[in-house]
Amino acid sequence: MVSFAAEPIVYIGNFAITNSFLDTFLVDAIIVGLIFSVRKKLSLIPGKLQTVTESIISEFYNITESVAGTNAAKIFPFFMTFFIFILIANWTGLIPGISAIGIREEHGLIPLLRPATSDFNATLGLALVSVVATHILSIRTIGIFDYLSRYFSLNPINLFIGFLEIISEITKMISLSFRLFGNIFAGEIVLGTVSSMVAILFPLPFLMLEVVVGLVQALVFAMLTMAFMAILMTSHKTHAKEVSH
Repeated sequence: MVSFAAEPIVYIGNFAITNSFLDTFLVDAIIVGLIFSVRKKLSLIPGKLQTVTESIISEFYNITESVAGTNAAKIFPFFMTFFIFILIANWTGLIPGISAIGIREEHGLIPLLRPATSDFNATLGLALVSVVATHILSIRTIGIFDYLSRYFSLNPINLFIGFLEIISEITKMISLSFRLFGNIFAGEIVLGTVSSMVAILFPLPFLMLEVVVGLVQALVFAMLTMAFMAILMTSHKTHAKEVSH
């Protein structure tokens, strides 16, 4: 049975290095490795890896531009970073045999690596970065006074609406973190249960399903972040005028 909390592998003083924390290093190493691989082979006549990379980046940038308009260049780095990191983190748990490598204790085997996104601490951290980055970009783009006018007003009705906006920002963080964590953690439980019953062939359909789930959840998190950023980077006054017309 998959543990709800990430299991500690080693302690440095009072700080526990968990299997999900180690997985984060693996994901970072994969991303850095891909960056160097693509950069090393950059050419005016692109090879297969460069062609695929440029096509994917171009397609995702077009999506960002269609949603965010002139703010696409500011939002795209966050959108793409979230997508790539979460996708690889989701898929690291699907590497054959990865859950069989670990430390055996009395109550069972503790896997050395566990998908970072199956740890609520990691998904909450990603959601916090998403929300904080959204508000920082909003302030830098529309200015502090326009930003504050979204939440505070002398008009009682607008002040109440602003209060609801603040509540919605909290719920965004909860929604982003729980959605990602719930889907990936549930997938880990399903795969673990099925594999423990029948280890050959039968888990394959579930494995393929989790590949799709991992892709979809990475895309959902990144797309929602992009949408939230695009909304908050639009002037509140401009939005109000459009609504009134």
